[in-house]
Amino acid sequence: MKLSRRLDMIASFVPEGSRVADIGTDHGYIPIHLVQEGKAKYAIAMDVREGPLLRARAHIQEAGLQDCVEVRLSDGLLKLEKNEADCVVIAGMGGELIIHILEGGRDLWEGIPCWVLSPHSELDKVRRFLEEEAFFIWRETMIKEEGKYYSVMGVSRTPKAAIKDVCPSGISLCQESMGSKDKKEISYRYGKHLLESKDPVLMEYLKKEEEQLKQIMRGISISGTESAQRRMEELKLELAYNKEAQDAMR
Repeated sequence: MKLSRRLDMIASFVPEGSRVADIGTDHGYIPIHLVQEGKAKYAIAMDVREGPLLRARAHIQEAGLQDCVEVRLSDGLLKLEKNEADCVVIAGMGGELIIHILEGGRDLWEGIPCWVLSPHSELDKVRRFLEEEAFFIWRETMIKEEGKYYSVMGVSRTPKAAIKDVCPSGISLCQESMGSKDKKEISYRYGKHLLESKDPVLMEYLKKEEEQLKQIMRGISISGTESAQRRMEELKLELAYNKEAQDAMR
């Protein structure tokens, strides 16, 4: 099955020989692709709605993979049993929803060594949540597809007591090594891996964001209301973070 560039990037994060659960599977493209390519031995295509599951089931049948890809109605991770999967994909939704799904499957965390996340929004909240809950990001990349920017994260769980042991190897949650509070905020907003690797797509995104922030500031600069002044201060701070991120990548 030919995947879009975004879905192909997500699939590339899945380790060889995985048993995969795809949460919010929609059409079931990722599980089908992973099994067809021999990357996954078995997959569960899960969604909270019947409509997407009907589409996924039809595509699975067309591919002749009924014995390898199971379709399951589930609100997030609630219907995933322990030891059924060793890699979970959660993609194609907002960051708040991804956090909610992860929290709902808290009892599964220790038994799943690989998580592949691709939030469409609120990436800073996702990165904060991962740090607070002792996950680490071992790989992150950004792609552009049809004018939109997407980040994909490979995430694993590490006991809090062991974080100090893995930090020297360059894991992205070693935030203290970055120094100032501002630098930590920038890593939440834009991703430490992306910044350190000088990801060209992130740089393009930063330049576009800078222009958008300046345009908004020009639009409200003529207003003297108190709310406009507060918004202007917020925008100035966002622009400062953006510029510091760009400086860090040069």
